[in-house]
This record gives sequence, structure tokens and C-alpha cells, in this order.
Amino acid sequence: MTLLPRAVRHLAPLLPLVLLASPVPAQDGSAPPAPKSLQTGEQTPWIYRGSDVPRDKEWQFGEMPNGLRYAVRHNGVPPGQVSIRVRIDAGSIHETDSEQGFAHLIEHMTFRESKYLADGAAIATFQRLGATFGSDTNAETTPTQTVYKLDVPDATPAKLEEVFKLLSGMIEAPALSAKGLSEDRPIVLAEMRERAAAAQRVAEESRKTIFAGQRLANRLPIGTEATLNAATPAAVKAFHKRWYRPENAVVVVAGDSDARTLAGLVEKYFGGWKGVGPHTPAPDFGDPKAPAGADPANPVGETQVLVEPDLPRSLTYAVMRPWRPVNDTIKYNEGLLLDSLAQSIINRRLESRARAGGSYLYAQVNQEDVSRTADATFVTFAPLTEDWSAALSDVRAVIADALANPPTQEEIDREMAEFDVAFASSVEQRAVLAGSKLADDVVQAVDIRETVAAPETVLTVFRGMKDQFTPANVLAHTRSLMTGDVIRSVYVTPDASEATPAALRAALLAPVEADGSARVAAKSISFTDLPPIGTPQQPSSTAPLGLLDIQRVAFPNGTTALLWSNNGEPGRVTVKARFGAGWRSFAPEDAVYAKLGESALVSSGLGELGQEELDRISNGRKMGFDFEIDDGVFDFTAQTREADLADQLYLFAAKLATPRWDANPVQRAKAASKLAYESYSTSPSGVLQRDLQYRLYDRDPRFATPTAAQLDSATPAGFRRVWEPLLKQGPVEVLIFGDFKMADAVAALSRTFGALPPRAAIPAATLARSVTVASSAQPEVLFHRGDSNQAAAVIAWPTGGGVASLPESRQLQILTELFNNRLLEEMRERTGASYSPQVSSDWPVDIATGGTVSAAATVRPQDVPAFFAATDQIARDLVANPPTADELARVTEPLKQSISRASTGNTFWLWQLEGASTDPQRVRLLRSLLNDYTQTTPQAMQALAAKYLTGRQPFRLAVIPQGQTLATQVEGQSASVSR
Repeated sequence: MTLLPRAVRHLAPLLPLVLLASPVPAQDGSAPPAPKSLQTGEQTPWIYRGSDVPRDKEWQFGEMPNGLRYAVRHNGVPPGQVSIRVRIDAGSIHETDSEQGFAHLIEHMTFRESKYLADGAAIATFQRLGATFGSDTNAETTPTQTVYKLDVPDATPAKLEEVFKLLSGMIEAPALSAKGLSEDRPIVLAEMRERAAAAQRVAEESRKTIFAGQRLANRLPIGTEATLNAATPAAVKAFHKRWYRPENAVVVVAGDSDARTLAGLVEKYFGGWKGVGPHTPAPDFGDPKAPAGADPANPVGETQVLVEPDLPRSLTYAVMRPWRPVNDTIKYNEGLLLDSLAQSIINRRLESRARAGGSYLYAQVNQEDVSRTADATFVTFAPLTEDWSAALSDVRAVIADALANPPTQEEIDREMAEFDVAFASSVEQRAVLAGSKLADDVVQAVDIRETVAAPETVLTVFRGMKDQFTPANVLAHTRSLMTGDVIRSVYVTPDASEATPAALRAALLAPVEADGSARVAAKSISFTDLPPIGTPQQPSSTAPLGLLDIQRVAFPNGTTALLWSNNGEPGRVTVKARFGAGWRSFAPEDAVYAKLGESALVSSGLGELGQEELDRISNGRKMGFDFEIDDGVFDFTAQTREADLADQLYLFAAKLATPRWDANPVQRAKAASKLAYESYSTSPSGVLQRDLQYRLYDRDPRFATPTAAQLDSATPAGFRRVWEPLLKQGPVEVLIFGDFKMADAVAALSRTFGALPPRAAIPAATLARSVTVASSAQPEVLFHRGDSNQAAAVIAWPTGGGVASLPESRQLQILTELFNNRLLEEMRERTGASYSPQVSSDWPVDIATGGTVSAAATVRPQDVPAFFAATDQIARDLVANPPTADELARVTEPLKQSISRASTGNTFWLWQLEGASTDPQRVRLLRSLLNDYTQTTPQAMQALAAKYLTGRQPFRLAVIPQGQTLATQVEGQSASVSR
């Protein structure tokens, strides 16, 4: 049973359904028959065979005569939604050499045309049902599986009948026609083209080395250009016939419907599916094997050095073991928990060494079962300089100490406390786990051939094995993790002279001396030992906000707070503290410190607590400390729980009252930024990430990505000079939404934010800084150093900002979705020029300028003019002609369903009410939110398009390969003109 009664009761007057979704006719108007294949009573459900893990009784399982297995459960989060997953046990690893990419290609073609869906009708059909394309309607292909995903909002019985009918037709009988192949092949090739070239090359070559001799080594789900271009309808159909069979399929359904009804729908629509021809067993995935003559004590095998001039250095070595199916027993899971704890101890030591100014930026150990191909332990790190061998030696030395000597019991207890709070939180919050997440968890369990367990089971198993967490046991599991049949390694470097495969192999074979200096002291720190923020102050006023049960609390120092205590999300409390002026705070010459602050401000410490002490004081607690610079305000945010709320508030308030200025986090942030900077040039998307905001906002230095020279000139002293006054400026607003006691929260605020000293005023010059959106008669041109067939294009129209026009900004979102549908149809579905063109609306709320409607796409260089022509034409048509009623319904219905689902969570309301403690109009305008997003007319959209998409030259930007010139004519028309 879900626990949303109070929240939903209070939301009712705020979120009228406006227009109920039009009912969708059922296939034959009859209810689904009672299920016949549910495994009940003493039957062992198929997923628990060979396991003694207690069943999660909220799931019901069935296995039909045709071999199809299913899992169903009732889940009311979010209300009204049903999440359906259809998993096919076939991915890229099942392909023959000539079929590479076929599993993924079929995923696309399945949505193109099928038994009950006409050519190109799937996206529009699911939008009319309220499902957003790309989030509610999606699919994914991995080496081992293809999964079709559909989240159905407002899932009435009639709508569920229709959805199961459509989905069954897609899976069993896609058209896979010559026409469909000709239309989907360019889309898949566009998807391949949009991947960052350098990163993709590294991924492909690394896979060849790490999985040498195994099928996974050369089978990426995207396939190859050669095999995709050679694909024929007959070959694609042969792959589908071989692998799309009911015995290879699992259907998982979780949602706001009776579980037996869901089981009946699965059986009704998938029960008649029959495989054609004999069953084909899965191919042998192969095992990792050491080369002849390898030392069994240190079986170093294949090594590779990959040279990518624009990528930062990184080194990975993998300890490889064969993957084997397991009986997913309690004993097996106890072993996994010991493995996880052993990794946590090593990773904490590696991080401690990096924080202290070591030879590497980061390092991590991670065990992973990869695509049913290998049980591997990966060690990955980023050398800070060209001396990669010193960094490798330092990382290996820390691991060597973990292999030679047991950890202390204090170290073990520290990690156990972290595990315990995570597992306990899962139990507290199980009532609000989304059905989509639950369904995905079952799919993942099926893929790795394991079971599913209720959160209570996980916590019980963990707490029941505490006497097993001994130094000797952890040492044994650490040694097991770092022992394997072969060790393989890949080093990525910008400089070919730095290393050779032989040198890398020699470094891995070299003996290493254990380094115990990175062992982390486990001494606990108590909040009771920390100094008070100041003299506690009682609220100067407490009053209802006039919305829900939210209380507005004000303190004499100017701090205001919004508190909403509700049982909508048991065990979860969201906290946000807003202060200062955000991006407006920075003078042009200080912009580098803004970017560094995003990484280093929190880790530079507070009061007596440096980064290590912050880790220790939050050990075994559910606490967070995220920092963000917004348009007009700075934010601290955390997910916590009632027991930790007071201490969470102390951390946030102490950062403002007594900030600490440790130098190492700043130096580390500088190093990370420098390593990343050149990598932006490897692809069009990287260049956009680096330069788009700067160019879009009229070359405002605040939004420029710092160069290596600017980073070199930045100092810890300069960091403090910029940030110290900013932490003291402007009133503070605190928002606390979730499962907590009101009186306790007010008392904690009195001791923390209410006790802060008076805040300095934000300077008038700061508040006066605005954001200007650039315009350009001709596209600005930037260059990347990636593949010669990659380019990107962006166009943006200026809009506005501020609270007063929020209703219009919401209507603008409808216009944006209309634009997005048309651009997707033109650039992806009709021409295959771009895989994922996107149109978005950005409307700053805390400042009055800087809003945009923007469209972006990754395309071939010769298709840049086609993108600009398409966006110009769509904009002109939206101005000249009102959209049809069906077009509007395809946009407003998904928006309505998205808002209705999101509104059942506290975070949605917290976001909507930021700033409302001092700005009453935010409360007033919240009452019209759903109407604003879903109620409009074709004429209103036409008028909005005329207001924002005409009258001023938009901003245009193109990113093309270095050495090329910008095409200016649509391909097939007159010749291009060089710039």
C-alpha cells in the first residue's frame, strides 16, 4: 500500500484534472481473463529456482505454456501509472559477424511499423495516450538483452487493453519491411555518428583489449557502418525469427492496477505467441584466459596504449575471472556484501591519498559482472602528469597494503555504518519506490540471472551477518577480488612518447611495496563537540503559507523558511538553502573562481571540519551537501531523514557562518578542470558544452569555461577572496519538505540558520547585472577535432524571465513541445539527418532576463544548412498557421500526465515554491500551474509564436570539423559557400 493520503488530499484542489483523458477503446471490450499461469501456493516462482532468498511477496510470477515468463505487482507510485517492460534475451553478443548492429536496428524498426501500428504511427499513438516519447516510451539494447519500456499514465482498463495489444503486436509481429529498413537505417547511423569520436574509439579499443578472445571484444550494440549498410529485410527478419521467441522473453509489469488483472493482460496478449522453428541456444560468450607463459601469481596478459591527443590521461587494469551462473542464495549474497565492503575500504584509502595531493586525480576499485562474459575487478585512475608509472605504483601500493594486511575493525565498522543507513533508508522508503524503478530492477535481475529481494530482506541479511565482518574475512575477500585468471590493461594518453604496451606490461609485473600511509583513521566526530552557530533565536513569526499545510517561519536575522511536514514520502526529507545572487555575483575577472566553486566550495570545509572530517561526521548518517550556482541565487541541497535533519541544517548554516578555506580542494579542482579542458574539442557536443553558454550570452565572461592559462593563474587565496564575501551576502531562505516533526525542525532552525549573524546586503551593482542573449545574422562557427562527419547546430530565440510572467512561460513550454515534435519528425523520422534533435525552453525565474527557446542537433557538416532551414521553416509556420487540435493533444496530454505524476512527490512542490517565503505571487501563480501547462488554443500558440519567434534575429551557432568550411546551402541545391 502506498502512503500518499495526506499529500494527495491536499493537492486535489490545486491540480484539477481539467479534462479527463479520452478513453481508448479496448480490443474487444471484454475484461482480461483470469490468469492461468501464476505460480502460487507451494510453487517456486521461476526467478527463485535454486535460491533460498525469501520471496518478495509483492511480486507475482507466472510461466506460460509457450515459455514466456512474467512478473507483475501492484504499485501506486506514481498514482495511475503502469510500467511495462518486455525483455528479449538477445543483444549484440548474440549477433554473427555479419549481423553486428541488428539487435539495436530491430529495436528501432519495432517502433516503425507493426501488427497494430501503421508506418510511423507509434510516437503519435503513445503521445495521445499521454506517454512522452523518449522518457515514457523507450527501448535499449545491450550486449545481452533488448528491453522495450513503456510507462502508461492514467492507466484506465481500456487504455491498458489497448497498450498491451499494441505492444504485443510490436514484439511478435513488427513489419521489418524494406521501407522501414530504409527509413530506420539513417537514424541508427545518425545515432552512431553522434557519439563522441575519441571517447568511442577508446571504448572500442579498450573492449578489444580487456575482453580479448571473447565475443564481447568486438560487438558493440550500435554495430558497424558496413554491417548496417549491408543489412537486408531478409537478414533482419532472420535475426528476429531466431531470437524473438516467447521462451526468450520476460514481461514485467508494475503499476496502479490489480496484479491479477495485469497477469491476465500478459497472458491474453502474449499467450498465443509461438516461436518459429527449433530453439537456438545462446552462443558461447567465451572466458578470459591468460596468454601462454603468464605468471600465475601475477598473470599480466594483453596491454594497450591508446593515443588520443584531446583526451585526459586515464589508466585501467582489470583482474579477470570467468563469469558463471550462480545459485542466488543468502550465502552468496553475504559474500557479495563482504566484497562490497572490501572495495569501500580500498576506495576510501585511494581517495584519501588523492585528497592529500598524490600523483593521481582520482582512483577507484570496482568489481563488476560484465555482460555474462567476465567477473572482473577494475582499477581505474587518472594520472595528474605524464609520469603514469609513478601514479600506477602509488595506486598499486595502496592496494598491496590492503592485500597484505587486514583492515582495522574501526575501518570495517565505518563502512558497515554506511551500508546500514543505506539499507535502512531503502526499507523506510519502499512505499514510495516508483513502479518503473521496480520493473527495471526485475529486468536487471533476470539479465544477470539473479533474484529480487525486498528491502527488508537485504537489511535482515546484512544485520544478520555482522559477526562475519571481521578483519580476517574482509582480507580474504579483498584477496579474492584481486585474484584472477588474467590481468589486462589500457592506458589512454595524449602523448605517444609516454608509454608502450611493453612498458605498461612491465610496470604491472614490477613488484610493489605495500603503502599503509593511506589508511584512513576511523576516529568518530560528534556534532555535540562542534561550536554553536551563534545564539539561538526564536522565530519572529510563524504562519500558514496559504497552500497545503506549509508553514512560513521568519527569524529576526532575516532568514525565512518554508516547512511542509507530510507523510507522502516516508523516511525522506528534502532540504534546500538559498542565498546570495548566483551568477550575478561574479565580476568578469573573477569568473574562473565561479567554476572552481562548483567543485571546491563544499570540500574546502567549514569550521573545524575539512573534507576528511566531513566524511567522518556524516558516517552512518543520511546526509548530503550539493552546491549549485543558479541564475540569481546559490543553493545548498540535501536528501536526509528526520533523525539527521538538525545536523544537516547545522552543516549548511556553518558553511555560511564559519567557512574553511583548505587549499587542496581548490588545487584538485584546478587539476581536474585542466585535464578536462582539451577533451571538449573531441566532438561537437564537447565544444557546445564548453562554449555554448558563453556565445549564447553575448560572450559574457561569467559563462566562459576557464582556459588552462586562467586556471594556472587562479590561487587558493584568490578563491577565498572571491567566495568569502559571497557567503555572507543576502537573506537566506530554507525549504524543508518531507517526513519530519514541525516543532523539531523549527527548533533546529532556531539553533542554526536563525542564529546566523546579520547578513550583508547584496551590492546594487551585483543585482543590476543582467544576461543578454546574442543574435547573429549568420551562424557563428566553432571547430572541433573529432570525426570529419560530425557537426552540431544551435538556434535560439530570446524570451524573458522572472516570476510575473510564469503563466506565459508555461504556455511557451507547450509551444516548445510542438516545435520539438515537428523538428523530430523532419530531422529524424523523415530525413534521418539527426538522431536526437531537441527543442527546449529556458525561463529564469530569479532574474528577469536570459530566457530562450532553443533547438539543437548533431548532424553531418553538409546538413547544417538543412537544420537551420528546417527550424526557420517550422518557426515561420507556427507563426503563420495555428497547430491542429490533434497536434495540441499530443503535447498537452503528456504534459498533463507528467505534471500529475511529478506532483505526488515533495521535490516537485519544493522546486515550485522556491522563493515563495518572500514573494507571495509565487504561491498565487502556483494555483494555475496545471491549467497553464495544459489548457490553450491553437490561436494562443500562434500568437505566442509570433511574439517570440519573429521580430528579432535569433542566435545561430555551428560546430564543424577543424579544417572544413561551413556549408551554406541545403545539400542538393546550389554549391556551398566557404566562410
